[in-house]
Amino acid sequence: MAAAAVDGIQKMKLDETNGTKANGSSSAAPKLAADAEHDDSDEDNDNDAPGPEGAAAAPKKKKRKPRKKKKGGAAAAGTGAGGPKTQSSPPRVPITQLFPEGNYPVGEEVEYRNDNAFRTTSEEKRHLDRMNSDFLTEYRQGAEIHRQVRQWAQKSIKPGQTLTEIAEGIEDGVRALTGHQGLEEGDAIVAGMGFPTGLSINHCAAHYTPNAGNKMVLQQEDVMKVDFGVHINGRIVDSAFTMSFDPVYDNLLKAVKDATNSGVKEAGIDVRMSDIGAAIQEVMESYEVEIKGQTHPVKCVRNLNGHNIGRYQIHGGKSVPIVKGGDQTKMEEGETFAIETFGSTGKGYVHDDMEVSHYAFREDAPKVPLRVSSAKSLLNSIKKNFGTIPFCRRYLDRLGHDKYLLGLNNLVSSGIVEAYPPLCDVKGSYTAQYEHTILLRPTVKEVISRGDDY
Repeated sequence: MAAAAVDGIQKMKLDETNGTKANGSSSAAPKLAADAEHDDSDEDNDNDAPGPEGAAAAPKKKKRKPRKKKKGGAAAAGTGAGGPKTQSSPPRVPITQLFPEGNYPVGEEVEYRNDNAFRTTSEEKRHLDRMNSDFLTEYRQGAEIHRQVRQWAQKSIKPGQTLTEIAEGIEDGVRALTGHQGLEEGDAIVAGMGFPTGLSINHCAAHYTPNAGNKMVLQQEDVMKVDFGVHINGRIVDSAFTMSFDPVYDNLLKAVKDATNSGVKEAGIDVRMSDIGAAIQEVMESYEVEIKGQTHPVKCVRNLNGHNIGRYQIHGGKSVPIVKGGDQTKMEEGETFAIETFGSTGKGYVHDDMEVSHYAFREDAPKVPLRVSSAKSLLNSIKKNFGTIPFCRRYLDRLGHDKYLLGLNNLVSSGIVEAYPPLCDVKGSYTAQYEHTILLRPTVKEVISRGDDY
């Protein structure tokens, strides 16, 4: 999820696979195949075995062994005693049923280099890693949910669909796979959406999701950023990709994907933010794209950044720039980061624009008297249902709130709730985004959201 870094644009506080490849190579997400069922018909041959010696001469009536009944219901869909082995389409099978023992796929593990190379074999660091088993399990569970939902989305999203239909399809999948629908008090805080599904189109780079009544339809010529998060017990997996349906934009998408992977490769314990930004910018700006007969250099959106992630806090306070600069802050052991990059054919600078949809309760919210009577009850609902997890207006609608805008605006103006407007470059330009979540474990860097798609 994007963070705006400079010039007064509000920074968003909305804060694996069993065959993974090390040393920076991409690992594919696991292929969940159904167990092959044996054909029971062969077992009928047992009935032809000869009887005991000395049997009566009269012909013995041959009894036919009853055929075993084929498994019906859920079992017919590839399930057995251990639970389902395949995901449905759209995804609705809880991830805990696909992995009943809780052994979720490991992300892409990359060994540290240079001064940190000792960490791979250090017994002390391995002991620290083992102590983080719950942390890793929760992150890997969320990452596998993200992979399964997004891979379904990539296949199912087509021009002609409304943005509301697309957003709700993704969010219904995440809620089903986490097993938390978010309709009971506090349920969404246990697990579910890490933040609202961003569906930002063309010159809009981030923080756009449809509000109620939005009739916008995805077009063939659109470039759409799909940015959503999954959280398990406050451990947020933040990952994004871009979809286009016209090959004219291929180089734009390739530039941003390569830049993100360069940032992921450069990141690590004791690495300075400035070095990561320089590596990203060098790769991003080596590309250009031709659109409608005009060649455009691909520019880094210089006031959008990656960020660290805290528990229940999508933006933890540190920023990861995507251009070179003087930030000497270092990444540290045990931290979690979202490495995200944005490329643009426009100015490479975003500003607030369009209708607000994203909000989050501020952990450091001041205690001030509320002038609007509905604001107090709305605030209680926000704290009980979302805590500091970001939400959007559709989520309030889903909980049954109505006529809440006056109260919501009062909470924003009082500094209790933060509003995050869409962030846009100049009209007529095109922007793209890719993003991965990385864990700086004591022994290795784990790209927790890596899949075989990106």
